[in-house]
Amino acid sequence: MAPVRPEPRPVPRPEPTHPPVDKRKLTKAVKRYLAKRPGRTSITVEDLHSKRVFRFESTQILPTASVAKVDILMALLLKERWAELPRSVRRDATIMIRYSDNKAADRLWERIGREGGLTSANRTFKLKRTTAVPGTCVDLYCWGITRTTTDDQVRLLRYLPKLKDGAVVRRLMRQVVQEQKWGVSAGACAGERVALKNGWLKHVANDLWAITSVGLIADRYAVAVLTEDNATSEAGIAKVEGLVKRALAGFRSCPE
Repeated sequence: MAPVRPEPRPVPRPEPTHPPVDKRKLTKAVKRYLAKRPGRTSITVEDLHSKRVFRFESTQILPTASVAKVDILMALLLKERWAELPRSVRRDATIMIRYSDNKAADRLWERIGREGGLTSANRTFKLKRTTAVPGTCVDLYCWGITRTTTDDQVRLLRYLPKLKDGAVVRRLMRQVVQEQKWGVSAGACAGERVALKNGWLKHVANDLWAITSVGLIADRYAVAVLTEDNATSEAGIAKVEGLVKRALAGFRSCPE
């Protein structure tokens, strides 16, 4: 009888490798881009698969504007399950994210317990330098001037898979109305899904704009950009989009 040959062992496939981000080169490119675009600006990008990270001025503390609405919704869902919320509250959450409705945000701000509720939730989310402003809101003049960093905003996005109803947050961020899909989306390749929330706030004191954008590209790249002191909202949006494009190009190339 012929000897029985052992089955050949399958050769394990090597894990995919990701080239490191050339942080020095990328920082130079960002500085060149911002040289003629004044105002405080910060960005953090993290590849959630490979843990590669790029940061520029990421510890600057700047206003959230309406990106705080993601934090408000996550704080709400930390305490209450989506399916158990009253229909009116689910509607407020939907229009707060999709349409950036300020009145809906005011009502949910009250529901989570104002700044105390947000601060408590942010401890769970491991945010380190995000500070809510106390008071009863008149439109966005409390939650909208929450101070934060891009590092904290990426930590918040990174927490979404741990949140029981985190999929609801991502779904609503993917369904933002067309005219508000600027910002983080500028860094996406063709066909990639983007979940985002943008913010815009004109300071009464100096008529300058805070323009902000946070989101997920392809459920892989967590991106946060905060800017302040923009002469116009259009200039701020253009700056955010140019910055996102340059930063994402340091992580990968889009297929032609």
